[in-house]
Amino acid sequence: QVQLVESGGGLVQAGGSLRLSCAASGRSFSSYVMGWFRQAPGKEREFVAAISWSNYRTYYADSVKGRFTISRDNAKNTGYLQMNTLKPEDTAVYYCAARLDNSGRIGYTAEYEYNYWGQGTQVTVSS
Repeated sequence: QVQLVESGGGLVQAGGSLRLSCAASGRSFSSYVMGWFRQAPGKEREFVAAISWSNYRTYYADSVKGRFTISRDNAKNTGYLQMNTLKPEDTAVYYCAARLDNSGRIGYTAEYEYNYWGQGTQVTVSS
């Protein structure tokens, strides 16, 4: 079993930056993909970014490409989402998620493809 705990959300002005963290615990994370999703009020949860714990490959939604960077620290079993040039439309609850993967594939973008989820952290971008 894997437990995920997000942190780092908050209120920021448009154009600002935030870094979200997702601490993983429970078992070895060496063969997992970690993803970030977000859900704005009244909208469906959407994929933001993913990273492979084994080969460092990353994948981004078009809406955040060039502004957000996903990374991970193996020693701390923690993933990060660095969010720059934030826009009001980035306002949402952000969730980290994880799934086991031994194929090297990184393009997991659907909710159902992830087995473990954190509780979410609120990000609010004011205009």
